[in-house]
Amino acid sequence: MVIEPEDWLVLLKDRLPAYISWEQYQQNLAQLKSNQARADELGAVRHGSALLSGLLVCGHCNRRMMVHYGQRQHHSYRCSWLATDYGGKICQRIAGRAVDRFVCQQVLLALEPAALELSLEAASHLERERADLDRLWQQRLERAAFETERAGRHYRLVEPENRLVARQLAQEWEEKLAAQQQLQEDYQRFLHKQPRLLSVQEHEMIRQLADNIPALWQATTTTDAQRKEIIRQVIARVIVNVEGDSEQVQLTIEWIGGILTSGIMIRPVAKLTQLSNYPQMCERICSLVAEGLSAECIAQHLHQEGYRPPKRQESFGKHGVLDLMHRLGLCPQRSCSQERVGLGEDEWWIPELARLLEMPDITLYAWIRRGWVKAYQREQPPRRWII
Repeated sequence: MVIEPEDWLVLLKDRLPAYISWEQYQQNLAQLKSNQARADELGAVRHGSALLSGLLVCGHCNRRMMVHYGQRQHHSYRCSWLATDYGGKICQRIAGRAVDRFVCQQVLLALEPAALELSLEAASHLERERADLDRLWQQRLERAAFETERAGRHYRLVEPENRLVARQLAQEWEEKLAAQQQLQEDYQRFLHKQPRLLSVQEHEMIRQLADNIPALWQATTTTDAQRKEIIRQVIARVIVNVEGDSEQVQLTIEWIGGILTSGIMIRPVAKLTQLSNYPQMCERICSLVAEGLSAECIAQHLHQEGYRPPKRQESFGKHGVLDLMHRLGLCPQRSCSQERVGLGEDEWWIPELARLLEMPDITLYAWIRRGWVKAYQREQPPRRWII
């Protein structure tokens, strides 16, 4: 059974030769504890593609979010603490690549030369503050040493016949010695908690490295494990709050040193109805249809005004706009005979079947790639798929 240090009865430092210092021993213990694969610990860096493993924290329950790898090594982050322990629902789930990309952009911005210069200036300011504090500590230590020496001198000068006075002076000397020792231990703890000072050579190395960080980050020789190490040097944790079922995610980055950065990230969603601006987009399409614009012009207007389809596609296409217009009842439905021109028995066009099943077209295309449905592609342009 391992006994924790706070339960030790006696601790005598530096009584025997040691191959590492007490501070290094404490750092090793903290690192070993942090490397444990537990929900309440950061965990050691692994070789998976999830760059934020151990750093993401659920904004609902304040628990660490776990990494889940799916097909083709695509990963997602999810908080399943309530589901695992109490049979409840999953708090949050978010696609991994989207949040990794957002946080990595913030890290690279923080490591730009201008940002690093500000950080180095802040580090210099901290060094000056530490020097001022150290000077105050030295004055307190000198005062304690002087008082201890004076109490010892008084005790040594007392006449042996004055036992009562000698006993009182000895007690005062012991109190001064104890106070000096306590002050020395407090000073050592102060030094241990303070950040390590950077040398002039280290400052210059950081400035030179700042110009090469983006290229090093994108290099094929840089592994995901190395990228994780860089992220963990500057970020303490990332708090995630998904706004309902929409595509918007509120992220709060807690940097090493206590600075907070908040931002909105856009994640891929499966349906148009999950978009936070879906009602406004429908109203805009209705107004554009009322102006007599074609589906292609409507798609261009939507792209220029910042509307985007789900699953992080760049812009709406003609067929996507027509499908949405059909759902909103903004154009006459084609007759069944027109829909089934060129189709055999038990065959369907993908948009037609998607409307019937009330599901996205992209999902049917994914099922075709995975071989879950039988389909073939026509040889004549536009080479439409038939299920």
